[in-house]
Amino acid sequence: MDHFQYKDNQLFAEQVSLDEIAECVGTPCYVYSRATLERHWNAFNDAFEDYPHRICYAVKANSNLAILNLFTRLGSGFDIVSGGELRRVIKAGGDPKKTIFSGVGKQEWEIREALEHDIDCFNIESEGELQRISRIAQSLDKIASISVRINPDVDAKTHPYISTGLRDNKFGLTPERAIKIYEQASTDRHIRVRGVACHIGSQLTELTPYKDALDRILDFVDLLENRGIPIDHIDFGGGLGVRYHSEKPPTPSQYWATLKERLESRGHNLPVTIEPGRAIVGNAGILLTTINYIKEGEVSNFCVVDAGMNDLIRPALYQAYQEIVEVNQSDRIVKKSYDVVGPVCESADFLGKQRELAVEEGGRLAVRTSGAYAAVMSSNYNARPRPAEVMVDGDQFHVVKERETLESLYEGEHFIP
Repeated sequence: MDHFQYKDNQLFAEQVSLDEIAECVGTPCYVYSRATLERHWNAFNDAFEDYPHRICYAVKANSNLAILNLFTRLGSGFDIVSGGELRRVIKAGGDPKKTIFSGVGKQEWEIREALEHDIDCFNIESEGELQRISRIAQSLDKIASISVRINPDVDAKTHPYISTGLRDNKFGLTPERAIKIYEQASTDRHIRVRGVACHIGSQLTELTPYKDALDRILDFVDLLENRGIPIDHIDFGGGLGVRYHSEKPPTPSQYWATLKERLESRGHNLPVTIEPGRAIVGNAGILLTTINYIKEGEVSNFCVVDAGMNDLIRPALYQAYQEIVEVNQSDRIVKKSYDVVGPVCESADFLGKQRELAVEEGGRLAVRTSGAYAAVMSSNYNARPRPAEVMVDGDQFHVVKERETLESLYEGEHFIP
């Protein structure tokens, strides 16, 4: 459920019309709903009831400071994949001690800064990373907490670019290699073994891959226990999908019920950490855009809007479908099939193809489910400023990131002598 609904044929975000936002802020812009964000975070947290758990929001899905601050107020932890994301969490008031550092390519300065801020745990992905963390921890006279990310070789049945749990993916380690790292880490006085981590991919809409992965993770936990290496939690990552079109992803309660049943059947009651991102913020945002031109072609009709692939790259990068709707519905305009395209000088610059829309020049469209992997993946391609970001809160809205200016595009650039 989200809080973008029609009232008298006009699309609203909570109690604010999108037309009002467009008139005040301009387009393109991203619009987020506070009520939806809170509802979705609480849906995950409430699903666990009294089972020991921690929700660590995956910052990479949307790293706007207002969103991070909102989740901080709800008591969220955070999952980060860079030093820059750690800085954003801290700036937003988040607690580094509730922060997990994932990712395959952690640099020395990132590890050092994370240790200086006493983050909760590193999810490590290679032998070299363990050695680097240990060396930096020793130089700081710190003890680094670690989990090792296991690659369970499970097909997540999602787009190959966002599948992370197969043996040919760059993420994680096979159990055979991971056990050697745990044995090495357990004897290192600057390392504290904490948990076992796993993340098999993003936009999962079935529960079977989760069940298969958890079975393999629990096999590995048993192996650790037999080697005398105790752990204090399982980090099961994120990846639960959202509805973009006709998908029917499991609810957070269905997701947790499946995991809990598997844990109980194996006799485990370890605390669980999960790292949802898209499932919390995806449907909580839209991309608001204005129609510049209606262009009739020999094969296709084109609806040319002021948002492009630099504002929402998912359709071009993943061939992803996102629902596109009129901000104002009208019976006087005949519906036609349009390719909704942007102003970027690339044939890949489209937001959607063959969409049935009743539109005219000057009208506005909303691209739904743009709360995740939209603003964070935007660029300045074709020297286009990034859009503003707006948070709606009931009957009010706030600009939570200002639109970039043309001048800001070349700040920091210099002529040679």
